Amino acid sequence: MTRLAVLADIHGNPFALDAVISDLEDQEVDEVIVAGDLVGRGPRGSEVIRRIRDRGWACVRGNHEDYLLSFFHGEIPDAWRVDEEWAASRFMAADLTADDATFLDSLPFTLSPDADPSIEIFHGSPTSHSEGIGAWTPEHLLHTHLDSIEGDTLVCAHTHRPLLYTNDTGTIVNVGSVGLPFNGDWRAQYALFTGDPDHWEITFRQVSYDRDAFLRLYETSGFLAEGGVTARLLYQEVRHARPALVPFLKWTKHTGTAPTSDALPAFFEVFDPQRSLADFMRLLRE
Repeated sequence: MTRLAVLADIHGNPFALDAVISDLEDQEVDEVIVAGDLVGRGPRGSEVIRRIRDRGWACVRGNHEDYLLSFFHGEIPDAWRVDEEWAASRFMAADLTADDATFLDSLPFTLSPDADPSIEIFHGSPTSHSEGIGAWTPEHLLHTHLDSIEGDTLVCAHTHRPLLYTNDTGTIVNVGSVGLPFNGDWRAQYALFTGDPDHWEITFRQVSYDRDAFLRLYETSGFLAEGGVTARLLYQEVRHARPALVPFLKWTKHTGTAPTSDALPAFFEVFDPQRSLADFMRLLRE
């Protein structure tokens, strides 16, 4: 019997990653693959990269790898070099070393584990690492995604919400997020596959970590002070295990408000982190 772990969306949170590493040892896992977004949305991407490289874990490339690499290499619009909206990205890119950037730039779009080549792992979807697969994805599109792979099991992440979907052609597993879950459960989350290529039993793991220490790191690292409006919204995401940055950006676009810290009081007057994004958008349209 083999045990394969797939984790993703660590987002510069070494405290959550360390808790998962300890849990993996307890589970006696044979193989670990990281499905992208090691970095971004959190202040310690370089630490996360170092821990993963030290263990020799295979990784695929996520959208936040691309985002931070563009900042690291200076391949960004001039406005992004000064606007408050992008201050957090500038901070996180500055945390990376040249070796970190080389490592991130080498990551593949997809890979399969040694334990079972019929499992295909992506960050987002077989189409794009920025396309999320979740409970809201239409049935016909789930079929399309499964039809587009050679194997029968599609493993993904990106949405920060676990998902298990099975039809007559295969299975889709979204492994959730280690560092920044959006399903209301702040614990670090990943997926464990137990069995063999003939049959995998899939378990979603939830692991407590020192969240208070991570939130303190936002302050002690300078991320909260230097990262502008985005860092302040990301701090709220860690606290509530719900998205805040995307709702804020949609709210500013809807209201014609500049995405700066000055807009946060008005945003939080109407924003409830427990409300779904779809419900929040319906509220804005009323």
